[in-house]
Amino acid sequence: MSQNTHQSRPRKHKVRKSSEKLQGIEDDPDHHLAGPFLPQTPIGSLTPIRSGSPAPPSAHVPIKVSPFLRWIVDPVAAFKLLLFPIVLWANWELIAPYTNPSIPNPFSQFFLLSHRVPESSSDDPRYAKGWSDLVFLGYYIVFWSCVRQVLSVTIGRPLGQWFGLRREAKLDRFGEQLNALAYYAVFGFWGCRIMSQLPTWWYASEHFWIGYPHWDMKPELKAYYLTQLAHWTQELLGLILGLEKPRKDFRELFAHHLVTIWLVAGSYLVNTTVTGNAVFVSMDIPDAFFAFSKILNYIQWNNAKVYTFIFFFFVWTYFRHYLSLVIIVSVWTEWDLIPPAGRIWSLKEGTYLVDWVQYQALIPLLLLQGLNLFWYYLILRVLYRAVVHHQADDDRSDDEGEDPKED
Repeated sequence: MSQNTHQSRPRKHKVRKSSEKLQGIEDDPDHHLAGPFLPQTPIGSLTPIRSGSPAPPSAHVPIKVSPFLRWIVDPVAAFKLLLFPIVLWANWELIAPYTNPSIPNPFSQFFLLSHRVPESSSDDPRYAKGWSDLVFLGYYIVFWSCVRQVLSVTIGRPLGQWFGLRREAKLDRFGEQLNALAYYAVFGFWGCRIMSQLPTWWYASEHFWIGYPHWDMKPELKAYYLTQLAHWTQELLGLILGLEKPRKDFRELFAHHLVTIWLVAGSYLVNTTVTGNAVFVSMDIPDAFFAFSKILNYIQWNNAKVYTFIFFFFVWTYFRHYLSLVIIVSVWTEWDLIPPAGRIWSLKEGTYLVDWVQYQALIPLLLLQGLNLFWYYLILRVLYRAVVHHQADDDRSDDEGEDPKED
């Protein structure tokens, strides 16, 4: 009897510690999901409860980086890098007709798609993947760095101040969510538009595999895929370099970005882009509503925040869980729909879906679903507070992880 008692105590201690850890996450102002829905500093205030004389918001000071990485934090430096290949491309277009018009413009690969399938018609052009895609990818990593800084700093900070935000941490978070809202809204819509042109339209999952390999892509699909990969690579760089204010859930976000890049790059390489498009749509649309809910919370439109968050909950449930599970079940149960010729490893034919690749596709999808379920738990907790207390927050003050300098 005493042995059972002694054995149960460590278990109870572990359960209590796990419960306290989860409660700590819910009350953590630095957590990317729970933090934004904690109570906000009154509009126009510089500090919630502490005394002192903080200075008004100053101009944004970018983090210090190597001169070679200046483009990551400085939109002007990024714009100059983006402009350079365009100027070279324009010069080539002007001069080449008078020298050797048969040579293609070598600078177009920086910002235009490469590797068009020669046999494809002008009415329905198709593109394959190739080495020039790496140049295109690099260019758009710089592009997203520029867009991020413009939206989050150049536009986001003045807009946040117009809404009455004063604290530096709040202005930073507001800018981050403005950038997220713009990105996910555009790519959520674009992803749906592309899917509507494919046989996979609204998750007709059998067409993920029928007709494989899907190596000849419509131009929109290829551009969509590579710009998504560039965006997530830039996001990972930003996380590593600390472009956003440091978060305690760094490991969660790092794992999410890494798994996302694994999925994007892997599906692109093995010619399963139509499946990847379905994964993107299931992720991007709920994230757009999530970013919008966060923005409403920061500017304290409380009624709109609560109703938007409730709507977001249903959108998240449908897209991040139901549709994601449709994809996971399809990988597990419909793999046999792949034509026999597609189930051999052949670089020449562009077929790679041998038996072990099924697990390579399944593992990152399950890891992503695991992260989504963890976040879903936090969303349910926030939703409970929103419905029961009519507020998507709790009773503690939100410091948003501000710097001591602001005290």
